[in-house]
Amino acid sequence: MGEGRMVSALVGRIDGVVDGSMRRRVEYSGDASNYRVLPEAVIFPRSAADIGVVLEFARAEGISVTARGAGTSVAGNAIGSGLVLDFSRYMDGIAEIDVARRVARVQPGVVLSRLQAAARPHGLRFGPDPSTQNRCTLGGMIGNNACGPRAVAWGRTSDTVRELRILDGTGTQRILANDLSAVAGLAEFTRANLATLRTDLGRFDRQASGYGLEHLLPERNSAVAKSFVGSEGTCGVLLEATVDLVELPRATVLAVLGYPDIAAAADDIAAVMACAPLAVEGIDARLVDVVRAHRGAVPELPRGDGWLFVELAGVSAAHATAKAARLRRSVAALDTRIITDSAAAAALWRIRADGAGLAGRTPDGRAAWPGWEDAAVPPERLGDYLRDFADLTRQHGVDGLLYGHMGDGCIHVRLDLPIADAPRRFRAFLFDAAELVVGYGGSLSGEHGDGRARSELLSVMYSPAVLEVFAGYKALFDPDNVLNPGVLVDPRPLDADLRLAGLRKIPSAGGFAFPEDRGDIGAAVHRCVGVGKCRAAGDFMCPSYLATADEKDSTRGRARVLQEVVRGALPWSDPAVAESLDLCLSCKACRSDCPAGVDMATYKSEALYRRYRRRPRPLDHYSLGQLPRWLALATRIPKTVNALAAIPWLRKLGLRAAGIDGHRDVPRLAPRGFRRSRRQAPGDEPEVMLWIDTFTDAFDPGIASAAVELIEGLGYRVRIPERRVCCGLTWISTGQLAGARKRLRATVEALSEHVAAGGLVIGLEPSCAAVLRSDLPELLPDDPRAAAVAASVRTLAEFLAAHPEWTPPDRTGDAVVVQPHCHQHAILGCAADRQILERAGATVTEITGCCGLAGNFGMRRGKYGISAAVAENGLLPALRADPQAVLLADGFSCRTQAAELAGRRGRHLAQYLLGR
Repeated sequence: MGEGRMVSALVGRIDGVVDGSMRRRVEYSGDASNYRVLPEAVIFPRSAADIGVVLEFARAEGISVTARGAGTSVAGNAIGSGLVLDFSRYMDGIAEIDVARRVARVQPGVVLSRLQAAARPHGLRFGPDPSTQNRCTLGGMIGNNACGPRAVAWGRTSDTVRELRILDGTGTQRILANDLSAVAGLAEFTRANLATLRTDLGRFDRQASGYGLEHLLPERNSAVAKSFVGSEGTCGVLLEATVDLVELPRATVLAVLGYPDIAAAADDIAAVMACAPLAVEGIDARLVDVVRAHRGAVPELPRGDGWLFVELAGVSAAHATAKAARLRRSVAALDTRIITDSAAAAALWRIRADGAGLAGRTPDGRAAWPGWEDAAVPPERLGDYLRDFADLTRQHGVDGLLYGHMGDGCIHVRLDLPIADAPRRFRAFLFDAAELVVGYGGSLSGEHGDGRARSELLSVMYSPAVLEVFAGYKALFDPDNVLNPGVLVDPRPLDADLRLAGLRKIPSAGGFAFPEDRGDIGAAVHRCVGVGKCRAAGDFMCPSYLATADEKDSTRGRARVLQEVVRGALPWSDPAVAESLDLCLSCKACRSDCPAGVDMATYKSEALYRRYRRRPRPLDHYSLGQLPRWLALATRIPKTVNALAAIPWLRKLGLRAAGIDGHRDVPRLAPRGFRRSRRQAPGDEPEVMLWIDTFTDAFDPGIASAAVELIEGLGYRVRIPERRVCCGLTWISTGQLAGARKRLRATVEALSEHVAAGGLVIGLEPSCAAVLRSDLPELLPDDPRAAAVAASVRTLAEFLAAHPEWTPPDRTGDAVVVQPHCHQHAILGCAADRQILERAGATVTEITGCCGLAGNFGMRRGKYGISAAVAENGLLPALRADPQAVLLADGFSCRTQAAELAGRRGRHLAQYLLGR
């Protein structure tokens, strides 16, 4: 059945949404694994009835059904060629939290962090806590039997499940608990296979590969619900789960143990576990080195080249500290640090968290991939396994960074596997790795499931008799093999459907240089491996997704579409590309917040450049995209321009002609720009160059005047470029890269002599300063002066903070709401601003997230609504919460948005420090 007919057949029969568009199918063609499988349609169900209809339809048409939560599976178990069900949009409710029984009843699409937030006021939490907890769903956790660092104390997801309500592959609703009669034939199946279930399964806690059928045993209470956990969507579609909650610890303490290497740390696990820890995480010195290189200084660690982070709980802080002291005496560590301060402990845990994200690259910068992601062995054999695994990676010429849940023998690693250029070597390594882990009595997977990555390897781990038992179990639930076929039973080859296989380098079109990806935009967009951090609330990335909750508007969804373009499946001009990029604010937050270093703003600019090169462009590309050109003319007659903009009908006509949203105001030009009023003064003081950007000069010249006063107060003479120059930001954001390069060449000419003499360049508008620091060398890679200019750029806060003799004015008692500019957050950093405000004594509330205007984005026709919705994620609630607070916003866009949507005047740091 064609996709159009399929969608038509389902649309009238369910309340949920059915989408068979090419763009949507591409967005759901991958999870966080190495695999790419285009579904025939994506469905967003609203109810069990919807799912029943879908299952009936799939059986009748002979197509598959794959359930999906956040799509963060690293094994390829959330993708399929038939119908994909996304539960995260509608079926995401928390039905009940029963405090007395300490249980929660939830729908499959609820995000774990939401459940934790709901349980926390009652002193409770869900035990398992994977690193993706701010976006992973309970349904996905049940599908994969997720664990996390604290599984050593609180168990895996299977240990928490009390009751599951499912639809099996026949569309029959079943309630699974501790009764084998819930599934016809299951009691007989269990009796016939008791020996296999007792001897081959459940040998150690992290034996996660295959089905967890040991739970069916009578001595394990015939726990059918627990046996279903980890079945990866192959046996049923989850409708509702009742899960146990645990009490929050009253006090915790962190002990960091240093060892000669990570294998030696693993040798000491038994002594550590004897102290009943909450968590035992291991990291290697090479991982710490990578974190240090990317994030700067890290907190001090004990002596050693391998560390265990051990969290202990107690009824009081003194009790927890006493347990840590006993731990210190009982282990064979070289050195130990015991951390009782929660902030200091959080800083140390950040090493582990950052390392997990940065492990997507090898120490020398090559891309590292999942595939052998989370093997586990019995903890007492972990040290020897790690030594042999190191030998194996050397033999195969692959490299990666180790970390993991060492208390229960689970090790995470991503490796620079030769997926694209040598699939046979990729396959050979995985089979050798499987033989190694099985030789240690271990499991191919310790918590992420087998999926497409490891299901074929089950024949290495298990006998044919066990595999027959697995097939028999699935057949009881899904006799027609509708649910997630190719996973666990009758598996797809592990080297089939690989996303990277056969990809070739994309020739440069004269746009960005992509220096960190060897000049290849194809490699750049494939940085996105799908971990889905862009779907998580509480960060700057990704503002449009946080407003719409649509995968289309996530960094990951956009990357998936661009990956289809670079593989040749879509042209740059395809409507799917335009739709995908339409709500990207070019905020650049993904550049710093994405663990894989995706920079969607740059990719969007390159995509627009390739699409419109030598072709007519949208109106707003000529108006907003070349705004500095028009402002240079307008600032010659500011009174006339302001008067004309105040005439309602003329303003409306002008906005429409320029492609600007009619809801927007026209900012008033300053009566006299800074450049026109500034006179260069001779002198013998050391010079700094003040970068006078178009927006400061045209609209807020008082900011530049305040900055000059602050800089001159430190004994410097301030210069500005002798002629009007521009960073080209608006050209970059609209993909007019030839025009941007022209302006950046003029910028380099204007600044290079000053920079060559050792001078600094101070930027006042964060977005312009960010262009000079990052985009400049990427657009002029062949000009050696570009890198020197980029290295010379400072924000005003960075410049002031670098002078310890300077004392900020006393602002004790001030309540300040800070809206960091997204580009400053991503490129420049805000540490110096925070330091200055802290020294000044102000009480600061820092907004996390974009203001929503984002340069030209919120000004474009039709974008006012989404721009305002983004502002509701951070800016507007913060302003409503404290109507009297000073709004500190260095970005012109941020100040404009606050003025238009909240009627609040924003100040630049320079103005605030001088009380203006």
